[in-house]
Amino acid sequence: MTNAYGVYQDYYVRTYLSTYTPSSIGWIGSIQIFFQFSMGFFAGKLFDAGHFYPMMVVACAFYAFCYFMLSLAKEQQYYQVFLAQGIGAGIALGFLFLPAISVISHHFKRYRAFAMGIVVSGSSCGGIVFPIMLNKLIEKHGFPTATRAVAATAAGLMALALVTMRTRVPPKPTTPAPAPAPAPASTTSSDEKVPAKPAGPPMPTIKELVSDLPYMLTIAAAFVNILGIFTPIFYMQLFAITHSIPPSLAFYTITILNGGSVIGRILPNLFGDLFGPFNAIIFCTLGCAVLILAMLGAGSGQAAIILVSLLYGIFSGAYISLISPLMASLAKGVHEIGIRMGFAFTVVSFAGLAGTPIMGALLGNVDNSHHGDGEFGAGLHWNRPIGVSAAFMFLGFGLLIVARSITAGRKGTWKV
Repeated sequence: MTNAYGVYQDYYVRTYLSTYTPSSIGWIGSIQIFFQFSMGFFAGKLFDAGHFYPMMVVACAFYAFCYFMLSLAKEQQYYQVFLAQGIGAGIALGFLFLPAISVISHHFKRYRAFAMGIVVSGSSCGGIVFPIMLNKLIEKHGFPTATRAVAATAAGLMALALVTMRTRVPPKPTTPAPAPAPAPASTTSSDEKVPAKPAGPPMPTIKELVSDLPYMLTIAAAFVNILGIFTPIFYMQLFAITHSIPPSLAFYTITILNGGSVIGRILPNLFGDLFGPFNAIIFCTLGCAVLILAMLGAGSGQAAIILVSLLYGIFSGAYISLISPLMASLAKGVHEIGIRMGFAFTVVSFAGLAGTPIMGALLGNVDNSHHGDGEFGAGLHWNRPIGVSAAFMFLGFGLLIVARSITAGRKGTWKV
């Protein structure tokens, strides 16, 4: 549903929350992304402690509940929409996203990235289906019915996921197992000791995590990349409309982008398994940076818009799906994958919260004085957010190069 937020944003601006500014409405989506990532640290600890099923059941039920409550929100009541869709659904997503990805690491090692890519591609499929479904249902049956319909669909799909997901690795014991009672004196000598059952490898502390240089460089790279990577995803449709692309085509730019993302979240992850997640994500980061800059010349025609949307969907989808296996590859064992991914996502969540408002401020406001005379969007400065977004991606590219070099030196192989 996160990939379908653009439909809600458009409907809120035009109709449901028309008394509020687009910037204020945009915070609903931003806060949802923030909670989706920031809850990862807590979800990761619960996952590593063996509470996968209770956490997933509660989170799935709460997510569906929030969208049913959204269908009851009154028109022009911003706080109701913000609480249900921004805060409530965002927190639920935070406890759904990371465990659903982390559980794949229990079943795959050699082709872990490829398996995770297949799983994450489901969100791109939703990004194709749910926007079209919402638009058609809102037009025919209204906002409440449309929202209840997608909530019921999501609830059914989550129920199917709950009965098919299985954990494989037992939770790590938090304390050593108690030693068995000593044998009777007649059979055991006084100086004989009964060995205690090993407690398993310890969980890393926060100090150990922040002192891991390649890990922290990778988090820093993910932070700056998230600041820039969502600009085309959130603004491509507006970019197309303000560059005289027919609305009938501009409406499908996000669908085309999500369609490309399906490919990007599967095939590049296979390359990540074959050549290493670092090598794969570095290439995808560079591709995203170049394609963001290509937007400056993509407004010349419909073919250019479609091509950039499709290619950006492939490269951005690959980047997003490779983050999880990349963080998992930096773990010293399966027992600490959850906390490493959770800590990373918590830090990156602040980039998801700040990125879209920053780019919106750089973009400026529409000059309504030209509305209707063929110059709609004349007050928007596209070179600013596009340039800054590309700069963030190039910075992340450099940080990933450094992190990869250190990791390759430690492991003694280029396949990292």
